[in-house]
Amino acid sequence: MNRDYRLGLIVPSSNTTMEKEIPAMLQARQQILPEETFTFHSSRMRMMHVTKEELAKMDTESDRCAVELSDARCDALAYACLVAIMSQGAGYHCLSEDRLSAIAKENGTPVPVISSAGALIDGIQAIGAKKVAIVTPYMKPLTKMVVDYIEAAGIEVTDSISLEVSDNLAVGKLDPLNLINIVDNLDISKADAVVLSACVQMQSLPAIQKVQEKLNLPVLSAATSTVYKLLKELGLKPVVPNAGYLLSEAFHSKETAEKSSSLV
Repeated sequence: MNRDYRLGLIVPSSNTTMEKEIPAMLQARQQILPEETFTFHSSRMRMMHVTKEELAKMDTESDRCAVELSDARCDALAYACLVAIMSQGAGYHCLSEDRLSAIAKENGTPVPVISSAGALIDGIQAIGAKKVAIVTPYMKPLTKMVVDYIEAAGIEVTDSISLEVSDNLAVGKLDPLNLINIVDNLDISKADAVVLSACVQMQSLPAIQKVQEKLNLPVLSAATSTVYKLLKELGLKPVVPNAGYLLSEAFHSKETAEKSSSLV
């Protein structure tokens, strides 16, 4: 039976990537699972520059966005700004997700609410990675906040690259294929996986599979992790072609087999 799912995206006003990469992944998924289709509905929080002050101010608007999207009776909501959550301190994604879930439920829409920050942590843990190397577009102080947040979740960050772009519109215009060469400067010698974009505004989808093949390591991003978590929360098969290991058929089959064996 065919089913159409409504996905609500809470995004910064200057974000131009989340509504590009998430639909691209789920439209690619429809090529292999055509019976499940998706529509995308956004509500925006004002933010132009990626600074701790602007991020904190923006985050307060997420409550309004949850109300607006629950008006549309979406099937799931995704808070699509990783650093806005991670700059608030360790574990904040749990508080944010719980608060926004309660707001949606109060407005008559008891649906799962995830965050790209929480999804990235879950995605890294899902593939069993204990150590990661990451690429971010942020200024170095914000990258350090991201590193600290990830490490507070028990995951070691072995190396990081900061591209130091503070203007959020400029981040969205970075050529994702440049990441294929940027990772040459990333020390992956101790890493179990690579986070190619620890930011949902920095495009990476066109490069993920290429970098994974180049490095021979699992590669994921904040955006691919968000799609993985959304599909899991909706009870759907978390598979997207050519989107890295986390969304691969190979990983899904392994995950399913491990779950089945644990029940025996």
